[in-house]
Amino acid sequence: MIREKSAKDQAKLPKGVIAIAPPSFRRERALIKRGIWPVAGCDEAGRGPLAGPVVAAAVVLDPKRIPKGIDDSKRLTPERREELFEEICLTASFAVVFASPARIDRDNILRASLWALARAVHALPEIPKHVFVDGRDRLDTACDCEAVIGGDGLVLSIAAASIIAKVARDRLMCKLAQDCPGYGFESHKGYAVPEHLEALNRLAAAREKHEAIAVAGRPVRTQTEAGIEVSAEA
Repeated sequence: MIREKSAKDQAKLPKGVIAIAPPSFRRERALIKRGIWPVAGCDEAGRGPLAGPVVAAAVVLDPKRIPKGIDDSKRLTPERREELFEEICLTASFAVVFASPARIDRDNILRASLWALARAVHALPEIPKHVFVDGRDRLDTACDCEAVIGGDGLVLSIAAASIIAKVARDRLMCKLAQDCPGYGFESHKGYAVPEHLEALNRLAAAREKHEAIAVAGRPVRTQTEAGIEVSAEA
């Protein structure tokens, strides 16, 4: 969303720079004025990576205690995301759901993401009356659901959910990096960057070499024509 700025404001910006408005609480407040509450926003992280789960989050912001600086998680530094994560957790109600790689392989990435998003909504302490979700697909929820394309940059509740989902997934991938060293999950979080692709090729070659060595030194059971089993080195 591009915010129109006055000529005076535009003069303050470097040439060629376009001001982008932060997400707002306008849609949520419009529903509150109509007596519709709670209102949740939900978003996911992890639809693009080669490794790791999809993480979905649903958030209901407290209109009286909204942390300052909430924005689309992609526009924030990792340090700022961590700070806002803690602030949102302290002031809002939220739920987080993980869709495992096994579910992604079984259902496909879109269905696994929509499943996790719907589960996150249902896992909230209080079931919302209305849900905003990032993207073009509505969720299978008991309440009204409104899909907003680019919602993490437009709707404050969705932006908050994007932060919760992103930080929760990043922390999980850092833990996975300790269990699976060498892949660099702590830096690229499973995305298809050159560092990750190089690690996949390198570790796959090392694994094949290790397996070949293991087979070469393993006793192999064979059978003679008389049916007597003997051992031989491969």
